[in-house]
Amino acid sequence: MALPASPFPNGCAAGIHAVGWVLILPCFWFLDRLIAVCKSTTLERTQRLEQECYLHPLKVFFGSITFFILFLLTTPFAFLGFLLWAPLQACRRPFYYHRETPASLEQETHRGFELTGKASFGFASANLCLLPDSLARFNNLGDTQRRAAVIGERIVQGVCRPHIRIFVDSPSSCGTLSPSNSMLPTSSSTYGATDRQPPTPQGPESHRSAPRALLSQGLRQQDDVPWEVSSLFPANVDILCLEEVFDKRAAQKLTDELKPVFGHILYDVGVYACQPPCACNSFKFFNSGLFVASRFPVLEAEYNCFPNSRGEDALAAKGLLCTKLLIGHNQKQKKVVGFFNCTHLHAPEGEGEIRCEQLNMVTKWIGDFQSVHRQHDEEVAFDVLCGDFNFDNCSPDDNLEQNHCLFSEYRDPCRAGPGKEKPWVIGTLLEQPTLYDEDINTPEGLQRTLESEDLRKQYVSPPVPAAGLPLVYPENGQPWIGRRIDYILYRESSVSSRCRTEIEEMTFITHLAGLTDHIPVGLRLNIVMDSVSNE
Repeated sequence: MALPASPFPNGCAAGIHAVGWVLILPCFWFLDRLIAVCKSTTLERTQRLEQECYLHPLKVFFGSITFFILFLLTTPFAFLGFLLWAPLQACRRPFYYHRETPASLEQETHRGFELTGKASFGFASANLCLLPDSLARFNNLGDTQRRAAVIGERIVQGVCRPHIRIFVDSPSSCGTLSPSNSMLPTSSSTYGATDRQPPTPQGPESHRSAPRALLSQGLRQQDDVPWEVSSLFPANVDILCLEEVFDKRAAQKLTDELKPVFGHILYDVGVYACQPPCACNSFKFFNSGLFVASRFPVLEAEYNCFPNSRGEDALAAKGLLCTKLLIGHNQKQKKVVGFFNCTHLHAPEGEGEIRCEQLNMVTKWIGDFQSVHRQHDEEVAFDVLCGDFNFDNCSPDDNLEQNHCLFSEYRDPCRAGPGKEKPWVIGTLLEQPTLYDEDINTPEGLQRTLESEDLRKQYVSPPVPAAGLPLVYPENGQPWIGRRIDYILYRESSVSSRCRTEIEEMTFITHLAGLTDHIPVGLRLNIVMDSVSNE
């Protein structure tokens, strides 16, 4: 049974909620602009110097006065809207569901298991920092609405291209190979000058029937994991998890851009105000920021809010979103499903105990969700957990999280052990002050930088030392990796016993250079389902 689109039980509640938000929005927008006009990104400051613009102080002065007056004038209307909006949060389901109506039901499912007994699935995760513009600027990222539209365009551009791969035999062969770029529309690759030229989206049926043979950007293999640094989003991503999509208008822009390719989208995920009563520890001004886009129908979805957030993190309803997706049928016409879970953990450094408690909750909530929604007449093809965990596997300060039992259940393709990354791994957190430097402000430039250890040290955030102790990093003979806080994990113990899973490729993605302070990651899994039952 398909999920209803609206998070409200009836049209009356939805209408009153919409009226309340319309009354709140002008006041909220003027406050946002009041702060934004006073806070510039390094890109804006550089542009003013190059243009020898000396009017900025006047813009700040008169802009601040104007927006402050408008904020005061709209405050009474916002208060009235709040009185309508806040009580309705108690009856609001914690997400919206957008579904594109397909031409046929077969276009929403994967026929690989039914026809050949095997299938390949692509997953990607990215933190986008789509906060209200004023708050995003504290992370050196501005123009949230435009960024959202450009991000959506780039994701569609990448996932709709043919999947062509070139294998590089030696890890030392790190030259930038990008023959796929010639197959894409030409557009400016720096943020702020991107022309709107999205390709014609491919439907789910065509993306599964197209040959997958040739390129990405030079696939390499060390130990058991093929990997690459790609200047494009991986082709044929099936499920996309995005974090920090806090701004509602930005979420809608992303939905509009992605829906021709990803027909099933969960957005505005999380709770607001103080509901459910006493379930969260403070008033929630922002949702969870989680956003899931899938080519497959969502059969079930459940969100849980972390009750132990603290400080500025407590203003957002961070938590866990669990989904159950309809993949298709196997050769015996038995339904095949997949479980996809995403989360965003507590952010401040030095508070590993809170993150460990949240990991305990994640493990429990996923188990509870699957025990309720897993049916005996279904085959489970995959169980994936991804998101921004806000800790890495190399910082001494993150030792508690690195040793959490979650990693004995879910496999991390990049992890050699607690506190030790595999040598080919690349950190995913960029230093915010340098986001617009020439070396990393384009997808191709960021790709070249990440493939050079000397350059990578300048732009990827270094490990966090333990309190009161000097940092010794890296160890002798080990590469400099940096903080990898974005994860895609998978579990084999919870899938059907007839399924065998292997990693096809792991990808570090530079396609969103200049648009976010994180490096997105991708994972593609090959799954073979035995035709003979073990039951």
